[in-house]
Amino acid sequence: MLRSLVLLIILTTNFGLSNQLCAQNEIDNSSEMITDLIQPPYLKAGDTVAIVAPSGILKNREREVQQAIDLLKSWGLNTIVGKYVFSKANHFAGTDDERCEDLQYAMDDPKISAIWCARGGYGTVRILDKLDYTKFRKHPKWVIGYSDITALHNQLHNQGFESLHALMCVSLTENLNEIQASVDTFKSTLFGNPTDYNLEGSDYNRTGEANGQLIGGNLTMLHTMLGSKESIDTSGKILFIEEIGEYKYHIDRMLQSMKRAGYFDNLKGLIVGDMTKLRKNTTLWGTSVEQLILDALLGYEFPIAFNMPAGHEKDNRALVLGKAIKLKVDKADSSITYHD
Repeated sequence: MLRSLVLLIILTTNFGLSNQLCAQNEIDNSSEMITDLIQPPYLKAGDTVAIVAPSGILKNREREVQQAIDLLKSWGLNTIVGKYVFSKANHFAGTDDERCEDLQYAMDDPKISAIWCARGGYGTVRILDKLDYTKFRKHPKWVIGYSDITALHNQLHNQGFESLHALMCVSLTENLNEIQASVDTFKSTLFGNPTDYNLEGSDYNRTGEANGQLIGGNLTMLHTMLGSKESIDTSGKILFIEEIGEYKYHIDRMLQSMKRAGYFDNLKGLIVGDMTKLRKNTTLWGTSVEQLILDALLGYEFPIAFNMPAGHEKDNRALVLGKAIKLKVDKADSSITYHD
């Protein structure tokens, strides 16, 4: 019954761009520094959210998508589901053209106010060069997700738009009380009240204060973007990073590579989120991941705050990427405050 309901929603939506149009689109991803990003309109009751899957396959995830629809409905929002959300093309939720078609339709439709990515995994980078921002610029909207969606967040930043690093449909648990803080910060941000944060302290914190635009996301994806049109100019900005399932030496290798590329040279601050399910190599690294990060960034003076509850854990608080923040870091605690 549940699967039938979801399929009915899919069939009654009108995600109708042609694959040929999507395949032919090329964009100008100028990486020149943008000082003020466009803030999409915050949502209000009666607005519509599109659910799309630009990355990995959603096998046996109908429950979570239906739960996402129900959650949005409880907030007074309407939902349409991409035609190809439950498609299967090997590793991906449909072919590159199909995933692009769903995302492009949602970007273009002026009646859609936000785009909620169903899951991450891998695949967004394969469709970045197919996307066309012409209509999106006339009707900007919030794009929501994390992990692999970092690639899209980077592109949105370089196109001049704020976006929302937050939970995705597959993040929803049967008992939402388990992730209440994640849901609450997601909702409050969508409706125009981004949450300031007071973070638990850490002896690893590098103290100091900084102001700048918040950027970042998954470390692997940020590293993947190096040298491409989607790599962000980090000058004067505050970087957030999180990671899952990596060896510590992989994390160090990425940080060393980014450092050699000048990624941290003019950074104003660093916020470290969850480093989840780190793998153990036969040759142990020898230090904590916190000390690894400090060692890799030795010689820089910007403040570093650990313990931001965002990333691949259940407690995944919403962050507005591209918005100006004040970061204050002490050993006892840290704070993140949004400002205009």
